[in-house]
Amino acid sequence: MKNIVRKEIPMGSKILVLETGKIARQATASVIASMGGTVVMCAVVTKESEVGRDFFPLSVHYMEKTYSAGKIPGGYFKREGRPTEIETLTSRLIDRPLRPLFPDYFKDEVQVNCMLLSLDKDNPPDVVALMAASAAMSAADVPFKGPMAAVRVGFVDDEYVLNPSFSDLENSDLDMVVAGSESAVLMVESDANELSEDLMIGAILYGHQEMKPVIKAIDDFAKEVLPERKDHINPHKEEEEKIFAEVSEKCTKGLTDAFTTTDKKERGKKISAVKEELLKDLEEELHNSYLKQFKEVEKHIVRENILANQNRIDGRGLTEVRNINIETNFLPSVHGSALFTRGETQAIVTATLGSGRDVQIVDSLAGEVKDNFMLHYNFPSYSVGELGFPMGPKRREIGHGALAKRSLQFAVPNLEEFPYAIRVVSEITESNGSSSMASVCGGSLAMMAAGIPIKENIAGVAMGLVKDEERFEVLTDILGDEDHLGDMDFKVAGTKNGVSGLQMDIKIEGINEEILEKALTQAKDARMHILGEMDKVLSQPNELTGLAPYFCKFKVHKDKVKVVIGKGGSTIKGLQEEFGVTIELQDSGEVNVFGENKEVAEAAKAKIELLCAEPEVGKDYDAVVAKIMEFGAFVTFMPGKDGLLHISQFKEDFDQLTDVINEGDKVRVKVTEIRRDGKVKLEFSDSE
Repeated sequence: MKNIVRKEIPMGSKILVLETGKIARQATASVIASMGGTVVMCAVVTKESEVGRDFFPLSVHYMEKTYSAGKIPGGYFKREGRPTEIETLTSRLIDRPLRPLFPDYFKDEVQVNCMLLSLDKDNPPDVVALMAASAAMSAADVPFKGPMAAVRVGFVDDEYVLNPSFSDLENSDLDMVVAGSESAVLMVESDANELSEDLMIGAILYGHQEMKPVIKAIDDFAKEVLPERKDHINPHKEEEEKIFAEVSEKCTKGLTDAFTTTDKKERGKKISAVKEELLKDLEEELHNSYLKQFKEVEKHIVRENILANQNRIDGRGLTEVRNINIETNFLPSVHGSALFTRGETQAIVTATLGSGRDVQIVDSLAGEVKDNFMLHYNFPSYSVGELGFPMGPKRREIGHGALAKRSLQFAVPNLEEFPYAIRVVSEITESNGSSSMASVCGGSLAMMAAGIPIKENIAGVAMGLVKDEERFEVLTDILGDEDHLGDMDFKVAGTKNGVSGLQMDIKIEGINEEILEKALTQAKDARMHILGEMDKVLSQPNELTGLAPYFCKFKVHKDKVKVVIGKGGSTIKGLQEEFGVTIELQDSGEVNVFGENKEVAEAAKAKIELLCAEPEVGKDYDAVVAKIMEFGAFVTFMPGKDGLLHISQFKEDFDQLTDVINEGDKVRVKVTEIRRDGKVKLEFSDSE
């Protein structure tokens, strides 16, 4: 049996507990991490590289077990199924700071499995899972340049809060997860309520400062678990340097020309031609080795052009935003639409309004949540000129959609302010960098075009970084190649007042405060420029689109709720079928009616009000004869209300009452008396 190693690590007012050696002992490394009553197990398994593999196969899988919160899964099978959106996003959150801490030469397969075993109401599990993954990876005998640590930062009552609880987050203007190594920040994921750039930088630096003692403690934990480690070196270093020199000599001229070509497709053709020329005389078994160094030469040329000459691929200045073109409401039958084009990145973004019944109900471990705002991001293969089979959303699409949603969420009115469900869909039709930020811009415009009352436009931009040992340059509005060949993808979204969304991924071992400040400053300037272009087209929400469901809201006495519902729901179902509307009824008596147009919604409202009304003495009503008796006729003068027209009210001569009136006849009557027992006495109206 392995030795059990346990370590308690203070994190502000909380204690992180790490333990290994008792559970999942056949994995390469496993750690149980806990904070309060939240417990996550992480098991890391590695497998030696296959010959010729040219990528690092790291996979991260985060799983939430419903028993962790004392629940049984829904559905027929009553067991966990495919990953939920939260599980997918948390898997990405763990992957992003781990990946840059492995050397380029390492190609062994690494699988990280994080499983939520217990969940309390104070400690969100994602940060605990990140800690478990860092500790397990540090205890595995792999060339991991960690450990790293992660913290959540809130901003409550003008103060930063370390690892806020679920309840703290409800009152926080910031929800930020920061991950980093001892020397630098690696990853940031955040949404905010229009906070300034200074406050965002402060939150990142505060989080990084607080995690440093934790990183040291995880390192001590890993050394106790694995005191002796293998020396990991690149066995092909000399061979790769030799091939790099050869490829550089043969391809530099052609690639230099290609990377001064502005058009993406033309640039791709030139690069392919250079590549084909390189490979045509090589034996096939050498192709992978030469292609790997071909990518390194590409990277070197682009980066050196930027660092030495400040020359970007498309000829723009380092802080210049690409040309922007915008159209709104160009789709005639859609509630709200925007076509947002920035350079060679383009998105069709639509906004659709629905009734309260269209609100998304998320059955999470923390409880059932109703979300009136949905944003879905789609990235078809044709957007980058490739063949592909249309399938459901992949991890990347879910992640990009979540970022765009978080960036817009703060501005979306809640159901009390605006009683519609809102669905925004971003269809990426062209992509050459920053399509998620195009979705933010297009989403803001589409909602305004539909008449959704957001106060002002929200824009986003992606920043890049090229850095070597001594030099660095921050790039505004990066291209796809600048993202691929650079060191950072830093997305910032917000209004003129402040930041609403921020996501940073680093491909090197981290960045410092100087780079952070420069990136956020440039991002603010770019955001202001983009907002200016958006405001030229649409700066205020339109009138609510006539294509949206018509909505009316009113109140009935709470004692009448059961009358509107009817036995087994028969009355409310009948009303919905009769008028083709959706009726939402609260126990308090509040009624929301959604109809295809004003006429049907108002007609349904009138019928409901009539159902709930009480008869008034002296008031005239249109009635229908319900039953003929010897002493008179019972007539229905209100829904569910009958009264008696006594035989004495009939002035004509007749042998039988049916000589002058029959069931189904329409008459106009006046209420003359309402007795204590509720019985109603009627007479013919003067107008009858």
